[in-house]
Amino acid sequence: MSDKPSVLFVCVHNAGRSQMAAGWLRHLAGDSVEVRSAGSAPAGTVNPAAVEAMREVGIDIADQTPKLLEYATAESSDVIVTMGCGDACPVFPGKRYEDWKLEDPAGKGVDAVRPIRDEIRTRVEKLLTELRGTT
Repeated sequence: MSDKPSVLFVCVHNAGRSQMAAGWLRHLAGDSVEVRSAGSAPAGTVNPAAVEAMREVGIDIADQTPKLLEYATAESSDVIVTMGCGDACPVFPGKRYEDWKLEDPAGKGVDAVRPIRDEIRTRVEKLLTELRGTT
């Protein structure tokens, strides 16, 4: 891992969970971590309930765009966190993988997305603590 580790968050649509996780890590880590997110079948836009839930805690992800998971992006990431992308997620030897079992916020209102947002924050804080211990 370089002085600045890269973390890739991957879910199916890259519209909810992975976008919230990327938003949290950018917010909490600043420039100390390269933050990436992608999806195996990206949606057209970020989930509005995820945008609103993150806005409530002072993090703006409204300008983000769902991106297609690309082989090169995964290959060049130090840590890959999957959130329900199944077999579409590439596996590279020597990479650190985490699979976070999280409820999918798709189709849910902001009241249902808040607990998902908060669980993601807890997991991102733990990941960041671990990354800081290894760099």
